[in-house]
Amino acid sequence: ALPWQEVGAFMAALRNQEGIAAKAVELAILTACRSGEVRLATWAEFDLDAALWVIPAERMKAKREHRVPLSAAALALLESMPRMGNLVFPGAKPGKPLSDMSLTAVLRRMKRGDITVHGFRSSFRDWCAESVANSFPREVCEHALAHSLPDKVEAAYRRGDLIEKRTMLMQAWADYLDVLRADTGTVTAFKRKA
Repeated sequence: ALPWQEVGAFMAALRNQEGIAAKAVELAILTACRSGEVRLATWAEFDLDAALWVIPAERMKAKREHRVPLSAAALALLESMPRMGNLVFPGAKPGKPLSDMSLTAVLRRMKRGDITVHGFRSSFRDWCAESVANSFPREVCEHALAHSLPDKVEAAYRRGDLIEKRTMLMQAWADYLDVLRADTGTVTAFKRKA
């Protein structure tokens, strides 16, 4: 995983990469989704007007439908994509998705063989836990990653997916990544007046 403090600078470099695989990596980072969920995404799963991506249960690790709120940056990326069939990220062969190696190849071209696409989920989770600018509760962050609640009793009573709070969380993540796109990759904190 890339340290969360470095992901914004990485995103700036990623946005200079050409090709559909680079766009897939970008969406994976913006949504904190698994690479397979991104690579196999179909246009039918997206409601761009509602800024929502609904991944069907059969494509999820936990076999439960997962609703992913889309930040303004994720929406802009999707709206910039050409529609060449049902797959959002088609591979070289007609009707086939990008391979997982296509996403890995983007990182290698960027001379970042030290990280993986899946590692950005960890970067996101570390940002959730460690960033002083982030005050979202643990369960909101875990829902964003489509993780199951470990406490079976709590899971039995908690039926919602915290979509409104996750919408704010994913926009905060995208905003954080955008702020860090400066050449230095650092953020200057300003104190508020009392």
